[in-house]
Amino acid sequence: MTKRAVHFGAGNIGRGFLGQLYYESGYQTTFVDVVDEVVQAIRARHSYPIRIVEEECQTILVEGVDAVHGKDRDAVVKALAETDIASTAVGVNALGYIAPALAAGIEGRFHRPDAPPLNIILCENLIDAGSFMREKVRAHLPPAYHAVLDERVGFVEASIGRMVPVMTEEQKAEDVLLVCVEPYCDLPVDANGFKGNIPEILHMKALANFGAYVERKLFVHNLSHAATAYLGFLRGHEYIWQAIRDDTIRTVVYTAASESCEGLYRKHGLNLEELQAHRDDLIRRYHNRALGDQIARVARDPLRKLGKKDRLIGSGLMCLNQDVAPEGIGVAVAAAFRYDQGDDPAAQTLQRIRQEQGTPGVLREVCQLGPDSPLVTYIEKGAEHLQRQGWIT
Repeated sequence: MTKRAVHFGAGNIGRGFLGQLYYESGYQTTFVDVVDEVVQAIRARHSYPIRIVEEECQTILVEGVDAVHGKDRDAVVKALAETDIASTAVGVNALGYIAPALAAGIEGRFHRPDAPPLNIILCENLIDAGSFMREKVRAHLPPAYHAVLDERVGFVEASIGRMVPVMTEEQKAEDVLLVCVEPYCDLPVDANGFKGNIPEILHMKALANFGAYVERKLFVHNLSHAATAYLGFLRGHEYIWQAIRDDTIRTVVYTAASESCEGLYRKHGLNLEELQAHRDDLIRRYHNRALGDQIARVARDPLRKLGKKDRLIGSGLMCLNQDVAPEGIGVAVAAAFRYDQGDDPAAQTLQRIRQEQGTPGVLREVCQLGPDSPLVTYIEKGAEHLQRQGWIT
């Protein structure tokens, strides 16, 4: 019997990650998207290429795929009624737009009393995405289906660690459906989010202590990636691979990631050796020159990334709560304060705040830290380190 998957969002993560995992696991995937060119190309070809980029690149062909337009409500409802698994990778701002379609699909599926549970894997950069999406869908469901929503529909949070850089114009011109990705393709998901049996999908890791792994993604992967980008910007690098091969930058990145590993070990009891191996693997992956990952992409939107609960400030506070000194993290934060990429509106807002109110204004307005926060001391020491290195004045 053919296994079926429905995925909302035929973008880089949809085609370049979930589509590959479904294909290699024996699923036929239907993508739901609103980009006419992409929908038409998938419908016409029923396949698309993924380029795995490393020193020796390889291209795999994902086959057995179809697409429906997101505005074709009947087609979306039919696909959800017949699917074995569903997923999303549309971006946080678009979740509200797909909620009505999901609600209609749930109605169409569960008007049959014997319909199996529906699990929806949420590949979105949002804390508590499961409860958020459940309530978004509930708002579009008749009350008679609310119990079904709670009892038979699983909203499963996922942690996306695969790096998918911005496609170059040359790559876009080569094939509208081509996606370039790194080899890493593990997909940690929240085991407690599923209703009924957990499906067998290659590289998907259903974890009971998923919250700890969400923090591992944010405070080790996202932290070290951002630190590489902001320090790389100060040093005049264009690509992540250039920055991480800079010995002075790599030392700070390694230190900051090590601090977070120690903090997570103390907080959650995660295996320290596995955390450190993950740190080392990330740094190895950042060396991937063929990926062409741009510093401007990774560093973009410093206002969000300097938020109190996000990768930089959040990891520093977590470390302090676990009696770990965030010295490397302090250097990374100080570097982020100086990010002034001209075509990044958030970076320009950050620099306006810094120029008008100084560092205390950034700490207060952006990081939500008072002057008495212990983390402020480490950020100030980080700035002093950058000054001694001659990276800032």
